[in-house]
Amino acid sequence: MQDEFIYGYYFTQNINVEKIKSLEQLDVVKPYWLHLDYSLPSTKLWLENESQLPAVVTNALLDEETRPRATSLNEGVLISLRGVNLAPNSDPEDMVSIRLWFTKDKVISTRRRTLLSAKDIAADFDKGCGPKMPSEFIAKLTERLIARMSDTIYEVEDSVSDIEDKTLLASTHSLRNELSTVRRQIISLRRYLSPQREAMTQLLSEKITLFTPEEKIELRETNDHLTRFIEDLDSIKDRAIVCQEELNNSLAEQMNNRMFVLSVVAAIFLPLGFLTGLLGINIGGIPGADNNNAFGIFIFFLLLVVAIQVWLFKKKKWF
Repeated sequence: MQDEFIYGYYFTQNINVEKIKSLEQLDVVKPYWLHLDYSLPSTKLWLENESQLPAVVTNALLDEETRPRATSLNEGVLISLRGVNLAPNSDPEDMVSIRLWFTKDKVISTRRRTLLSAKDIAADFDKGCGPKMPSEFIAKLTERLIARMSDTIYEVEDSVSDIEDKTLLASTHSLRNELSTVRRQIISLRRYLSPQREAMTQLLSEKITLFTPEEKIELRETNDHLTRFIEDLDSIKDRAIVCQEELNNSLAEQMNNRMFVLSVVAAIFLPLGFLTGLLGINIGGIPGADNNNAFGIFIFFLLLVVAIQVWLFKKKKWF
C-alpha cells in the first residue's frame, strides 16, 4: 500500500524530521502531511475506506477536473490550486493541479503530475526547516505556487515585445503563428489564475480561522502578487490584441499594394489586348494587310497608347 505514497511527514516543533513510513502505520494523533497520487487505484481505496474523510472531501481529492477554489467544510478547508507546468518539453500554460484537505492537524494533498512547489516543501522537511503547522504549510505552498509563475509571465511578456519589434520592422505571415501561440498561452494562464485569486480571497475570509495573523498577512501578500500577475496578463493581452491588429493592417496593406499593381498592369494591357484582338480577326479588309510597314506602325501605335496611359495614371496620382 505504498504505490500512491509520494511524501509523508509529521509536523513537529523541533528540527528532527519525522517521516511517515507507510499509511498502515500512520499515527493520526500527530499533525501530518500526506501527498498522494490520485490516479492510482490504491489511493482511491485508501481515501474511500481508511482515511475516514467525508465523502465530499474524498470525491474532491479524487476528481480529475478541478477549478481553483477554497471551500470551508466543517472544521477544515477543501482547496484546489494550480501551478505552471515547468517539466521539460511541456507547455507552461498546461497547468498542474493539486487538491488539498486542510484542517488544524493534517494536510492531505493529491496530484497526478509532479508539482515542484510540493517537492520543494518536502526538501525543506528533509533539511529540517519545513513548516511546523498545517496552516504554515498552506501559506508556504501558495506562496511558492505563485512565485513560480513569475518567470512564465515574464517570458510571455518578452514574447509579445519581440513580436512588436518584428511587426515594426517587417510584417510576415510567420508572425501570425507566433502571436497566436502567445495569445493561447495568455488565455490559458488567465483562465486558471482568475479563479485562483478567488480561492486565495476565500482563504482570507473570516469564515476560515485556521490561520494565524502572521499567516494571514503572508497569504494576503501572496494574493497581491497573484493579482499583479493577472493585471500583467491583462496588459499583455491588450498589447497582443493591438499587435494583432497592426499585423493584420500591415498584411492587408501589402495585399492592397499587390492588388493595385496587378490592377494597373491589367488596365495598361486592356486596350492593347483589345486592339490586337480586333486586328487579329481572320477576315478581309484588315487595314495594312498589304503594307510591309504596317506591323512597325502598329507597334509604335501600341507604345503610344501605353505612354498616354502612363501619363494619365501619373496625372491622376494612381501611382
